[in-house]
Amino acid sequence: MTRQQRLTLVATILGSTIVFLDSTVVNVALPTIQEDLDTGLAGQQWVVEAYMLTLVSFLLVGGSLGDLFGRRRMFVMGLVGFAITSVLCAIAPTDETLVGARALQGIAGALLVPGSLAILAASFEGEARGKAVGLWTAWAGISTLIGPAGGGLLVELDWRLIFWVNVPLIAATIWLALRVVPESSDPEAVHGIDWLGIALSALGLAGPVFALIEQPLYGFSDPIVWGPLVGGIACLVLFVWWESRTRAPVLPLELFKSHNFSTVNLATLCVYAALGGAFFFITLFLQQVAGYTAFQAGAATTPVTVLMFTLSGRFGALASRIGPRLPMGVGPLIGAIGLGLLVGLDSEPDYLTQVLPSMLLFGLGLSMTVAPLTTTVLDSVEERHVGVASGVNNAVARVAGVLAIAALGAVVSAQFSSTLDDRTADRQQSAEAAEAVESSKEQPLSGGDVTGVSDAEAASLRADILDSSESAFQLGMLIAAVLMATGGAIALVGVRNPERAPEPRPGPGATAAAGECGRCADRAPAPEPDREPSLAPT
Repeated sequence: MTRQQRLTLVATILGSTIVFLDSTVVNVALPTIQEDLDTGLAGQQWVVEAYMLTLVSFLLVGGSLGDLFGRRRMFVMGLVGFAITSVLCAIAPTDETLVGARALQGIAGALLVPGSLAILAASFEGEARGKAVGLWTAWAGISTLIGPAGGGLLVELDWRLIFWVNVPLIAATIWLALRVVPESSDPEAVHGIDWLGIALSALGLAGPVFALIEQPLYGFSDPIVWGPLVGGIACLVLFVWWESRTRAPVLPLELFKSHNFSTVNLATLCVYAALGGAFFFITLFLQQVAGYTAFQAGAATTPVTVLMFTLSGRFGALASRIGPRLPMGVGPLIGAIGLGLLVGLDSEPDYLTQVLPSMLLFGLGLSMTVAPLTTTVLDSVEERHVGVASGVNNAVARVAGVLAIAALGAVVSAQFSSTLDDRTADRQQSAEAAEAVESSKEQPLSGGDVTGVSDAEAASLRADILDSSESAFQLGMLIAAVLMATGGAIALVGVRNPERAPEPRPGPGATAAAGECGRCADRAPAPEPDREPSLAPT
C-alpha cells in the first residue's frame, strides 16, 4: 500500500466516521434536548428520524452522482454540506429547526458514505482493495457504537457540542481529501438519475414513519395519521412498480433474484431493526428513568463496541472456513438473549448484574453476525454489482432502524399510557395530578413531572409513572429480542453456504461494503456469472 493509498484510506474513514457517529451520538443528547427545547417523545424521535430518513432516501443516489460528476468532488461537497448543517443543528433555537437541520444533514451524509466506498474501489485493486474495505467497515461500525460514550462526555458540557465538534474534523478531512484523494468517475455510468424512484422511496418511508410517530398523539382514526400511512404504502407499491420498468433504477430489483442476497437482506432488516430500536430506547430509559448521566448511559453500551472491535474479524474468518449460515444464525439468537435480559430491568438497575450481562451477550451476538452478513451480501452477486449490493444492504439496515424507532415508539407510548391509566383509574385525583398524568403521556420514559402536585399525591403518582415506564420499556425490549431472534432464524433456515472455489482465479478482488457495526471481511475473487461464489479468509 503506497503512502497516497494509506492517506486516501484515512480520508475516507474520517469522512464516513463523521456520518456514522451522528447517527448514534445524538441518542445520548435526547433527554437534554428535550429539557432545553421543551419537546416530547415524538420530538425526540424526529431528531433521529429526520436524519435517518433523508440519509436512507438519498444513499443510493449519492453513489450515482459520484460516478457521473466525480467521486472526490461529491465526497468533498458532502463534507462541506455536513459542516454547514452541523452548524445549523448547533445553533437551532427550537426543536422544529433542529429537525429541519437534521434532515439536511442526512442529505449531506448520503453523499459521503457511498462516495467514500467508491473512492476506495477506484484507488485499490485486488487483495489490497478487500483489506482497505475491511478497515473501512470496521471503523464504520466501531464509530457507530462508540458514539454514545463519546457523545455523553460532550453532552455533560453542552449538547450543542456534539454538532460543533464535527466542524474541525470535517475541515481536516477536506484538506486531506483535496491533497491526496485522486479524482475518478465512471465513463460508462448512465447519464441520468432515477429522481422519480428517489421521490417515491422517500415518500414511501416518510409516510409510515410520520404516522407511527404521531399516532400516540392523534390516534389511527385521525386523517393526519392514516392519510400519510396509506399514502406512504401506496408510494412504496408504486416505487417497486417503477423500479421494475425504468432503465436506470435506483434499486435494481434483479439483485433480489439471488437467493442469498434476498435472504440476508431480510435477516438484516430484522437484526438492525432490533439494534436501532433497542439502543434508542435503552439510552432514553437509562437517563430519564434510571437516572444515569449522559456519559454513564453512553458508556453502558461500550462493552458492545469492545467486543465488536476484538471479535468481528475472528468471526469473519470463521465464517470463511465453515460458511456464513451458522454464525449468522446463532449470532442473532445470542443477541436476542441479551436483549431478553433487559425485559426484567426496573427503574433502579444494577449495572454489573443486570445491564452488563445483557450488553456482553448482545455484543457477542453482533460480533458473530456482521462480518459474515457483509461477506455473504457481496458474494451473492456478480462483481459488477457489488457496489450497488453493498449500498442496498446499507440502506436496508438503516431503513430497519428508521421503522423500528417509529414502530417501537408507538408501542412504548401505547403501553405507557395504558398502564398509567390502569394504575390511576380508580383513584380520586386533583386537577393538578390529572394534568400531570396527561402531560406524562406525551413524554413516556421521562420519569414524569409531578411539579405542582400536592405531596400527598406526588409520591404515589411518581411511582405510577415509573412503573408505567418500566412496563413500556420492557415490552419494547421484548419486541426487539423477538426481532433479533427472527433474524437468526431466517439466516439458519435460508442462508446457503457457498462452495469453495478450488483455486482462486486472477482478477479483481473484494470491493465495496457498507456496514453499521464493524462488518469487516475480505472477499474472494469474483465468480463467473450464475455460479455460486466462494468465501475467502478474512
